[in-house]
Amino acid sequence: MSVINPNEASKSWRTQRREPTVILYLSGADGDASSLIGARVGGFALTLALLSETDRIDPADLGAASAAVIQVNRDQPESVARFQQLAAATRTPLIAAAFEPPLAFVRSLIRAGAHDVVPLPLDVADLEAALAPIRDSLASDNAFAQTGGAKVVSIIKSVGGVGATALLTQLGIRFCEQEAAHGRQACLIDFDVQFGDAAFQLGLQPNLSLADLIDAGARIDGDMLRATMTSHSSGLQVLAAPPDVTPLESLSSDQLLEIVELAAREFGTVFVDLPTNWTNWSLSILARSDVVLLVTEMTVASLSRARRQLDLIRSQELDENNVRVVVNRFEKGLLKTVRMTDVRDSLGRDVAFTIANEHALMSAAIDRGIPIVELKRKSTLMRDLDLLDAGIAAALGLER
Repeated sequence: MSVINPNEASKSWRTQRREPTVILYLSGADGDASSLIGARVGGFALTLALLSETDRIDPADLGAASAAVIQVNRDQPESVARFQQLAAATRTPLIAAAFEPPLAFVRSLIRAGAHDVVPLPLDVADLEAALAPIRDSLASDNAFAQTGGAKVVSIIKSVGGVGATALLTQLGIRFCEQEAAHGRQACLIDFDVQFGDAAFQLGLQPNLSLADLIDAGARIDGDMLRATMTSHSSGLQVLAAPPDVTPLESLSSDQLLEIVELAAREFGTVFVDLPTNWTNWSLSILARSDVVLLVTEMTVASLSRARRQLDLIRSQELDENNVRVVVNRFEKGLLKTVRMTDVRDSLGRDVAFTIANEHALMSAAIDRGIPIVELKRKSTLMRDLDLLDAGIAAALGLER
């Protein structure tokens, strides 16, 4: 099932990769500004939006831009208020532009959230100097991601009830413990906004949740993200699902992708528990993921749904090579109706990992919110989790 968000500007999912574009919100294109239309300055393509100095600018229109230049008239309170409101509602860097701005006005704009203030009419040299720090920041973020510093692992379910969240929480604990030995961190985000209970399965009682970050809008930063997380004894940081059922279509791809990217920069590796139903934003997160775990069981119904999930991923032209099939609650036996060869034939691909069906051990760990290893140091289930952890680390290029 797919739920499309009518509030999104585009009726489709999107990746986080953006064309570096700067939008110029000006009341006219007089003087040198007219020569900037369609040009590139400081590595950014420029687009022009002609508006009066008081016309409303929708924050959603800035979602795909690397930065925006906003004309502000210091003699019009409505114009100044527009800039202040926009700065509070978006994470896109804003550069204020004004005619002969006095120093006091420049300082007030900086306090309101402007990254810089440039004089009008626009000059290429002034604009390039204002965009340079933004360009360098984007380059730094991209370099961090490309060197393996920011990784996202998403888990999807063939159908509800396959034990994906239980598997993810125990995997998150194990992964975090292994990463800590190498001076790295990891976190878990529960994006199952209707039925998510990852925090509960870890024995946590969070005071804050994903809902608090959504309400914060453009004001979120690394400190706020960490303050919203709940810490597990293993060191795993957990962003809990909202305490109340949240309509899937009420969430924005851009905002949730920003949360994922911020978490990746703060913690290095992010585990994401996605809802069973597909939305624009869950497809966007899937597109951003470096590894996707598709959890299924060896039943006809579960395998049928898993095949449909793989078909959807293929139809959306997402990278199938990132998807690893995980058979949960795996049991060997001659009397089993469905065998591993049937799984391969049904899915059209090999199974990457199997997780032993030790229901009593997994249930006890969930009930107490502790790692399986604390209950039983050696077990088939623990061995399979270690193999899954090592496989993910290898796929992410993490040295262990």
